[in-house]
Amino acid sequence: MGNIYTLGQNGTNKTGQRPVFISGNGSDLSNDEVLRGRAKRKFITQNMMLNLMDVAKEKGDNEKQKAYWNTYYCQNRVTSVDGRLYGNYCKNRFCTLCCSIRKAEIINKYYPVIQTWEEPHFVTLTVKACKANQLKGYIKSMMTTFKQIADKYKKQHQRGTGIKLVGVKSLECNFNPIKKTYNPHFHIIVANKQMALTIIQEWLNRSKKGYTNRQAQDMRKVFNVEIGLIEIIKYGSKIFTEPDIKKKGDSASYQIYVSALDNILTAMKGIRIFERFGFNAEKKEQIIVKEPQRVINSEQWEYNSQLFDWQNTATDEVLTGYKPKPQLTAILSNCIDITSQ
Repeated sequence: MGNIYTLGQNGTNKTGQRPVFISGNGSDLSNDEVLRGRAKRKFITQNMMLNLMDVAKEKGDNEKQKAYWNTYYCQNRVTSVDGRLYGNYCKNRFCTLCCSIRKAEIINKYYPVIQTWEEPHFVTLTVKACKANQLKGYIKSMMTTFKQIADKYKKQHQRGTGIKLVGVKSLECNFNPIKKTYNPHFHIIVANKQMALTIIQEWLNRSKKGYTNRQAQDMRKVFNVEIGLIEIIKYGSKIFTEPDIKKKGDSASYQIYVSALDNILTAMKGIRIFERFGFNAEKKEQIIVKEPQRVINSEQWEYNSQLFDWQNTATDEVLTGYKPKPQLTAILSNCIDITSQ
């Protein structure tokens, strides 16, 4: 990889270069591994969006098509200035580039809090699997039920008659390609075992008969807070799913069920995927975001899907040097299913 940090080496602008505007604080260009990770996410996202757009087009969903196109072009053009990279983000929850930023923000915000809890426990709350046309209703009911549980114990604690539930939760949904069903569920980290047991019991008590069972609800102690927190910060769905969920295998056994993924994204629209309850995160010193700046000496990069990388518009140099592994390329090229839903 050649030297891309050229700004400031002299006081003159490059011949013929037009001024551009950059905004925000940019990201560090010195970590090659981080850069290659960004390129990998861009590669996955573009491939996923092309297939999701086909699904949205077949369903006649123009609004979703526009959203997928917006994500397809996320970070397509970036600018490097003084060893930092700048670009515009789509901020869609199905964009792996934007989700990685959100993931880092959540970890930085909540990790210090959870680390102070005496015995954090990881809880999974589930309901019985449902069909695509039931999914949105199931999710809304789950969100309402959990809010009722949290509100009940908040009021009891305020009256001095019960414990206060303290934790973070996220919503996720899996697709079973054999049964063509969906499994929405919550991943939760709470401050201690008593809270975990309380939430599970309330969940079972409030569910309609036949919609939950005790064996399907999971609880275990968190031994590594960071790993536990990462586990619950998902994109809301599993992108890669084995066709036979009981058999693990190599890349040939994986499938990407795009139409099912579109159904999950539709059902989760307008729903807050990640939430805290029972506490306020300590406010850190606010990072001052720079106002848009006009710069002349900069490097412009445009994403080239044939190279799996951003290419310098003036020199054809690539930004990251990323090359996808054959297994990933095979999955994205040969393991796409747009019919199962």
